[in-house]
Amino acid sequence: MSYDDLRHFADSWGLLAMTLLFLTFIAWPFRPGARARNEEAANMIFEDDEHG
Repeated sequence: MSYDDLRHFADSWGLLAMTLLFLTFIAWPFRPGARARNEEAANMIFEDDEHG
């Protein structure tokens, strides 16, 4: 495989793969089953305040 072949692959399929990965990471926190974990993570910084 030559440099030009790798460059063509990165410009086409590599870009598509990175775009899909980016969109997956953006959509991941908004899935229906994530609400409880998101609220837990948001309130984690206040746990020390409640104990003392």
